[in-house]
Amino acid sequence: MIENAKMNPNHRNIVSFILLMLTLNGFGQISPGELVKAHADLEGMSNCTKCHTIGEKISNDKCLDCHKEIKERIDQKKGYHSSSKVKTCIVCHSDHHGRNFEIIHFDKKNFDHNETGFKLEGAHIKKDCADCHKPDFISDPELKKKKKTYLGLNSQCITCHEDRHQKTLSNTCSNCHNNDKFKPASKFDHTKTKYQLKGKHTDVSCIKCHKTSIRNGKDFQQFTGLQYKNCANCHKDIHDNQFGQNCTQCHTEESFKAVKGISTFDHSKTGYLLTGRHKNVSCKLCHKISLTATLPHEKCTDCHTDYHKGQFSKAGKSPDCSECHSGEGFAPSLFTIEKHNLTKFKIEGGHLSTPCFECHKKEKDWNFRKIGEKCADCHKNLHKEVIDAKYFPEENCEKCHNVSTWNSVKFDHNLTTFKLEGKHAEQSCRKCHFEEKTDGTFIQKFSSLLNINCENCHTDVHHTQFKENNQTDCINCHGFKDWKPEKFIHDKTRFKLEGGHKNVACIKCHKEIKDGKSTYINYKIKDIKCTNCHSQ
Repeated sequence: MIENAKMNPNHRNIVSFILLMLTLNGFGQISPGELVKAHADLEGMSNCTKCHTIGEKISNDKCLDCHKEIKERIDQKKGYHSSSKVKTCIVCHSDHHGRNFEIIHFDKKNFDHNETGFKLEGAHIKKDCADCHKPDFISDPELKKKKKTYLGLNSQCITCHEDRHQKTLSNTCSNCHNNDKFKPASKFDHTKTKYQLKGKHTDVSCIKCHKTSIRNGKDFQQFTGLQYKNCANCHKDIHDNQFGQNCTQCHTEESFKAVKGISTFDHSKTGYLLTGRHKNVSCKLCHKISLTATLPHEKCTDCHTDYHKGQFSKAGKSPDCSECHSGEGFAPSLFTIEKHNLTKFKIEGGHLSTPCFECHKKEKDWNFRKIGEKCADCHKNLHKEVIDAKYFPEENCEKCHNVSTWNSVKFDHNLTTFKLEGKHAEQSCRKCHFEEKTDGTFIQKFSSLLNINCENCHTDVHHTQFKENNQTDCINCHGFKDWKPEKFIHDKTRFKLEGGHKNVACIKCHKEIKDGKSTYINYKIKDIKCTNCHSQ
């Protein structure tokens, strides 16, 4: 009997395992199925314990005893297998499903690549797994032999991408490039290099300094090992070393023509002090022959054209421009309001905010002489041939208006045939005298064009009930303070209010009448018999 046999402990474990399998599977096969090709050498009962621990679940340790490359990455906490999402090997890599079973199988579409320690971003997202996970990119010779593996890659760009810089720059490509596209190197910052770009150098194309050539049979652009200590490394010395190689003594990166040696020259020693805009004028603009030639400089017109074409000349002599301008620039003018008020035209009110060019440069040129003094010389006379000239003789607008506020009118309306009283005195002139049309234009109505009848401005709400001789005289009942009929006396009508009628509300007798879309109160009652209001 087996139980009486003398066996060593290992054999006893194997027998126990066989008995367990027989108990569980009855008379079926002891093995649940063939192993895949990669594990075919583990077939047979004597090899079961190489993967299985008797009486326990399949242990990761057994798998990692063979798959040392996986164990090494887990120990280093690298790659997908070190992720917290990976619990046991058998969940993804079960066996005993036949020789041709695909033991390395997972859903590529739903695989979370972030768990590998390498996040897919930019153009990497669009790549297929096989584009990166191939033997060409694997450095480990043992892994390289495998027909199919996702191991052996690292996160360095040059694992998959060609090193276009041929080991002249850092392997950390992300210092300059992003994951979207290789060109341009959007993350490159020249300020972090040994050579800082300043002035005009910031506008120079990279290829101007970083030349391309053929190195090791391939296109190569040089970014390191460039000489930059002297300007002559890149620029031709037009002085043929006459002043040495330290160009910065005279020149700056802002412009080669901006010479520091000349700009710091003390021009006051010449008898002409450079001030304002003159400080920034190129020497050659004045010194056209040579820097030492004598130049006339007593008057502005020695260098500048008389922009005003002799308007300020006196006795045929050019004016002194400094009365109105300074060396800081021709604008703004130094001609003050106080100076202007000494002329025939005094600047006041709204004219104080009017820019000079509104009056003195109506066309192409500036004009300061004989441009007019009256309002109508600059402003269009809106009332010409509309308002009687007796109200503003010689087009003198100041009879009604002032220079501070054009809308503030001081006209005495009592001079006309229509005296302004009550609410009329509160209205603006425009309310009565300007009729705006639908196209935005307006018609002025003064004197003969404006009828003084009430109906000319106000709607007859009584529907012509009080019209006599083709005119409704509203002042028979109404005053100018409001529309209340303060002047109306009922006793002067055909029906005198007596007795109980005195306390009856008007609306009791004077009913509303609806005429189409409008409604009005009937004040002209034709029949005033008692029976019309009182029942018998």
